[in-house]
Amino acid sequence: MKLLAAVVLVAGLAGVTAWGGECFLSFCHLFLFRGDLEVFYPELGDVGCTYIPKCNQYRKRISKEWHSPKIAYPQADKKYVLIMVDPDAPNRANPKYRFWRHWVVIDIKPHPLCFLCPDYGRPTPPSRSGYHRYQFRLYEQPAHEAISLSPEEEASLGSWPLERFVEQFRLGSLVASTQFVTLNSPFWRAEKPGSGMAEVAD
Repeated sequence: MKLLAAVVLVAGLAGVTAWGGECFLSFCHLFLFRGDLEVFYPELGDVGCTYIPKCNQYRKRISKEWHSPKIAYPQADKKYVLIMVDPDAPNRANPKYRFWRHWVVIDIKPHPLCFLCPDYGRPTPPSRSGYHRYQFRLYEQPAHEAISLSPEEEASLGSWPLERFVEQFRLGSLVASTQFVTLNSPFWRAEKPGSGMAEVAD
């Protein structure tokens, strides 16, 4: 499998499976999990379809320590655009800042491999905002299409018209996608991922 480094939508955390107590929880929703896209962070491995556990300070580390993940896609024979967004900003009840842009990588090719692409924004869900989905969307880049963010977009991360970007550059349908779910855990004592992302503040 060839690696590409670079940047999913569920109604709830249905179908939760636990490995080793609370440390590893997994969920899947078929709508946006497609195409064998894999996202690797240190120690966690592929986080696709995963609820990031609080054990071993994984939530803190993914938000404050770890750099851009490694992306694996088995059919890396073309040029691609990878996008990482948070559709739950500032929270799922009122996502007025969706899609919060964390990463856009263009002109991805199988070679040379790039493991630390620039401009990656770590997942940093606000305190007391509940669970956030971090979606990785892979599109095939049209041939001879010059793709770039506007100067205003490059100036800062933030709420971003994802659909308009996809339409503007004729990216078409998703080639592959996945996501993980996490939260700002120091401010939460009750976590019930199997019951629709229950949120209970300390």
